[in-house]
Amino acid sequence: MGQFRIGEAAELLGVSTDTVRRWVDAGRLSAARDEHGHRVIDGVDLAAFARRAGDEPDGRAGDSSARNRLRGIVTAVVKDTVMAQVDIQAGPFRIVSLMSREAVEALDLAVGSVAVAVIKSTTVVVEKAAPPTPVRTRSTP
Repeated sequence: MGQFRIGEAAELLGVSTDTVRRWVDAGRLSAARDEHGHRVIDGVDLAAFARRAGDEPDGRAGDSSARNRLRGIVTAVVKDTVMAQVDIQAGPFRIVSLMSREAVEALDLAVGSVAVAVIKSTTVVVEKAAPPTPVRTRSTP
């Protein structure tokens, strides 16, 4: 496992760099300093932290067998007479849901609403991501 700089960890966790720094300063997330004095987080530690943080993202994880829950803001609602399309932006992720118009109205979904996309699927495709960019050091003459 590699090490991640604060900005990389923030991107993976879907939070700001300031939030990650506060977590490190508060002792919630462990970090070390690299040879240049930059804070780095061990990949195993980051994965454990992410797992703990994801256990109850909205306080309702125990209410359902679905564990893929993405909280976000509704950015679009398109309704016809029977169906509707709801777009949710959850951090960097856009989720599009097709549901009945009746469900949209019952949930009172509108642009600007906060919603949780609960995803339960029998097929999940996982792709290997590019490794973090290595930190380049300058050589001194």
